[in-house]
Amino acid sequence: MTVDTSAASSATPAPAGGSGRHRVAIIGSGFGGLWATEALAKAPVDITMISGTSHHLFQPLLYQVATGVLSEGEVAPATREVLKKQPNVMVLLGRVTDIDLAARTVTSLSPLGTTVTPYDSLIVAAGAGQSYFGNDHFSEFAPGMKSIDDALELRGRIFGSFELAELCTVPVDAEEWLTFVVVGAGPTGVEMAGQISELAHRTLRRDFRRIDTTKARIILLDAAPAVLGAFGDHLSNIARKQLESIGVEVQLNVKVVGVDNTGVDVIDPDGTHRRIRSRCKVWAAGVSASPLGKQLAEQSGGEVDRAGRVKVKEDLTLPGHPEVFVVGDMMALNNLPGVAQVAMQGGKYAAGQIAKRLRGEPSGQPFKYFDKGSMATISRFHAVCSIGNKIRLAGFTAWMMWLAVHVMYLIGFKNRLTTMLHWAVSFLFRGRSQRTTTRQQIVARTMMARLSATEEALNEARAAMESSQDGGPNGRGEAEEGPGTQTVEHEAGHDTVAELSTAYGSSAQGAGEPKADDRATEPTSGQSSGGGS
Repeated sequence: MTVDTSAASSATPAPAGGSGRHRVAIIGSGFGGLWATEALAKAPVDITMISGTSHHLFQPLLYQVATGVLSEGEVAPATREVLKKQPNVMVLLGRVTDIDLAARTVTSLSPLGTTVTPYDSLIVAAGAGQSYFGNDHFSEFAPGMKSIDDALELRGRIFGSFELAELCTVPVDAEEWLTFVVVGAGPTGVEMAGQISELAHRTLRRDFRRIDTTKARIILLDAAPAVLGAFGDHLSNIARKQLESIGVEVQLNVKVVGVDNTGVDVIDPDGTHRRIRSRCKVWAAGVSASPLGKQLAEQSGGEVDRAGRVKVKEDLTLPGHPEVFVVGDMMALNNLPGVAQVAMQGGKYAAGQIAKRLRGEPSGQPFKYFDKGSMATISRFHAVCSIGNKIRLAGFTAWMMWLAVHVMYLIGFKNRLTTMLHWAVSFLFRGRSQRTTTRQQIVARTMMARLSATEEALNEARAAMESSQDGGPNGRGEAEEGPGTQTVEHEAGHDTVAELSTAYGSSAQGAGEPKADDRATEPTSGQSSGGGS
């Protein structure tokens, strides 16, 4: 089934000098996409937002979902609810698979089939995923933290490790379950390591009878020489000392070369190979831009950097295509960091440029990023804050600033209120209100990846058998579909694993057996867009 959204949105192509409504397509419901959409609320445009999820994710607090502080709804409100009072927006669920710059269309895929959305202006804010630096098979054993699915899986793995350690009768086995390894000492990794330590030393220390959770090992690894390297030496040293004071083992200049079900293989600075036995690993070491970036570069003759980000012009447009803006984690410009503020400001800027063009005003002014600073929380009552080139704060004052900023940027009064209540329970007392986990949360991603691979192999074998039989290409003498058919509608409720994975996307790319050309993990700064504001 193919869907054309031009009629559904009541939008018509804008002729060269006509009065038709200008069509704006926005890919992604993250910070860049949402801020751009809201900035066009009063513009004479019809907006189609296309996203692979039905929610807006406040990624800087995702680690608190993984560690039981907040619920997923508090950091991921429904996009339709956020935009319900903006009548010029239509929200479509679908994973964008193709952008045709010549035809000015966006193709997205959902369980119901293909949707083709025409546009006059396009804002690409598809974000980034986790990067394993050529070792995608690590993802099966060390999930990243880029989505609600990731956070819920990690919650199950973290709390589940304590539960399984309680069942162990051999101390060595219990130690394996009570060893937590976080790869990446950027904001995301630091915040995650700090919260796991809080769990072990405060929240859970009276909940078990056989194990002593305060003896859990929390190990923070990074190939870089410093914790929170982007914050400067002063704050980096403070952060490391605070982490060590709450029981986190910080190991720097350490290169991860292997990850499996029972541990992590590393190379120390002196070249020594060693193994850390651990059942619970978290990957927070790097990011990779959406594959759409490569598509845009190939069609426009542009370039992408090592992380897959598109090199854009000073006004955030694609070279040779002034109607296409690339913002947030997908753009490469002046070494801007992959943090939420860059996406927010870029989205608003792109919307402003479109509005100026429609008003006939001069446009194309260079994008100017205003750095509002970076923050990372280490533990309760302790954070670090870097603002500009001079202001460096650490401790309780920085932590209060961190609380205020994150509450301010949360969407909706209800979410702000419930978040503050949960913070009071977790930080002033010892409780965690979101400790419920299920087996499905832990195994669903990996099992879908394995089932999809198996199904693909079976389909290939079936096709080979059918092609060897008489009676037509499909082995049954049935007619082939005409060239105009784009998708085949199938019986509702019988979606294959591969179709669902394709439609919704999968963070388990490459999960399973290692590939022959897998490389060792490259040194990384550990900086991730999910941890700063």
